[in-house]
Amino acid sequence: MKASLFITAAIVVALFAPVDAYGQSGRRGGVLDANTASEKDLLSVPGVTPALAKGILDRRPFMNMTDLDSLLGASLSREQRADAYRRLFVQINLNTASDAEILLIPGMGNRMLEEFKEYRPYKALAQFRREIGKYVDEKEVARFEQYVFVPINLNTATDADILSIPGMGQRMLREFKEYRPYKAMVQFRREIGKYVDDKEVARLERYVTLN
Repeated sequence: MKASLFITAAIVVALFAPVDAYGQSGRRGGVLDANTASEKDLLSVPGVTPALAKGILDRRPFMNMTDLDSLLGASLSREQRADAYRRLFVQINLNTASDAEILLIPGMGNRMLEEFKEYRPYKALAQFRREIGKYVDEKEVARFEQYVFVPINLNTATDADILSIPGMGQRMLREFKEYRPYKAMVQFRREIGKYVDDKEVARLERYVTLN
């Protein structure tokens, strides 16, 4: 009887857990992260040839979406790139992304661009879902979410928040938490740089903050 009650309670907690428990990097769905996708996955993207896949692998990490767009723009038309971005993207920082970056999200128009910016600064993805949900249905909010993130606080982020970062695993999760409390970003770069190269530190840094 007690075991049954425990299981029931666990289910209730899972169902009604705060939406923030899903993390601050948007749930990807079918959109690949250009900085972590394998060569095989890259080749599954419309318009991406073996030569272009190699170019992506050689150039990454991309620090913003416009850098990826610049690379693909040398080989693909605007329409072809728009098609590719339904499967491949560099998530944008909701609080700092330029208009040009936001407009690269498939289906994005000037009206929705203004709605994305109106609610800055975003504190969590739950806020994004709530505010953008005033204008589009849940399915469209979920689609937009694949392309965005809100930086997580290095000292207070939950395990779920940290694990939402593309390419993050249990080992790096432990390293992120080992050095808390972080006093400055230079400390983060130094400590995490013990485990990965400078390029990977820079990629990870996109997703974190001490604010």
